[in-house]
Amino acid sequence: MKKNVLIVGAGAVGAVAAHKCAQHSDVFSSVCIASRTTTKCHDIIQEIHKKGHHPAEGFALLARSVDAYDTDALITLIRELNTDIVINVCTAFVNRFILDACMETGATYIDTAVHEDYDVMNASYPWYANFEWKKRDACKDKGITAILGAGFDPGVVNAYCAYAQRNEFDHIHSIDILDVNDGHHGRFFSTNFDPEINLREIIEDAGCLEDGKWRTYPHHSRSMEYDFPEVGSKKVYLMGHDEVHSLSVNIEGLQTVRFWMGFDDHYLNCVNVFKNVGLLNHQPVKVGDGQDVVPLHLLKACLPDPASLASNYTGKTCIGTLIKGTYRDQSKEVFIYNICDHEAAFADANSQAIAFTAGVPPVAAAILVANGSWDVKTMVNVEELDPAPFLTMLTQMGLSTQIRVMPVSGQVEREEQLCVCVPDLKAM
Repeated sequence: MKKNVLIVGAGAVGAVAAHKCAQHSDVFSSVCIASRTTTKCHDIIQEIHKKGHHPAEGFALLARSVDAYDTDALITLIRELNTDIVINVCTAFVNRFILDACMETGATYIDTAVHEDYDVMNASYPWYANFEWKKRDACKDKGITAILGAGFDPGVVNAYCAYAQRNEFDHIHSIDILDVNDGHHGRFFSTNFDPEINLREIIEDAGCLEDGKWRTYPHHSRSMEYDFPEVGSKKVYLMGHDEVHSLSVNIEGLQTVRFWMGFDDHYLNCVNVFKNVGLLNHQPVKVGDGQDVVPLHLLKACLPDPASLASNYTGKTCIGTLIKGTYRDQSKEVFIYNICDHEAAFADANSQAIAFTAGVPPVAAAILVANGSWDVKTMVNVEELDPAPFLTMLTQMGLSTQIRVMPVSGQVEREEQLCVCVPDLKAM
């Protein structure tokens, strides 16, 4: 039976998710895009119609207004639409409100990032334990499927780890998630997704698990060069990130897990100026006319909307997982990764590659829930699920997976497109 989907959030990632749902109208009977600003939802629907996806007969694209901080309003909307699956691509500050609405109504919940809350921004590890994981037992008791962190990182990189654990290693010792964007958009400065989260996570202390112990380092104090496929050698910086926390719990025997992201000098210089003059402050300040203004909100309003960058973006992203361990008592190292082209993403879904890589995976997860493969009736992170159908579905949707296998010497032994060969996923 086809499923009704509610997408909460009409930003760049929400737009990609809507495009991909429309491309799979054989799985979904309706898709509603909901935001406080319905004009943004209607704009997305108009762009989808222009793409001419030729939806199945009876498929409906809808737009609704909703305040995602209002659980009661979300419950009313979910019930009005007979929603089966909720894809949360809104700001991560609303995760717990949307999750509560799904638990009340019985709808499947899928998000792309851990919940954010100003009151616990410096909370201890692991972050998922502060909000989401507290509701695991309730989800299981109610039979609610809740898939956490189903974007790319977190999300696809977690599936890479699960694949490696099942197919490439006997024991995994360390995981390094590496994310670089070798693209160019022609603007002086822009974040690639919500500035309120993007900028803040860049200047936070970097947390990671190393040698079995949680450690923190000042932001940008640790970096390394890595030779990425297709985009070449890039400098990446250690950062704290969602998937570090769930992987530390769910990958047995793991001693080290870190997240690294690439930034050029210009980007970091801009961020440091914003920080030093106080524009990254999330606490209100009083301006000359007595009005309270949150500096970070003001900066966000002044920066380009990430969705507006898509038509001018060139270049590629490379996001992957460098995994080290042993197989048959021999040391082994693999790099499992995706290359996404900005121009190809625009041709497919009017998107730049960063939003494309974030918006496609939750729809792939929704399809797997719809066909039963991932309808697990409890709360899980992506690495707890079978990665094979997910990686297969992603390839079909435009995000292929490559694998580079290396001995400890670092010389490439083999490199190929990963094919996990799960046939006819939609019929499962």
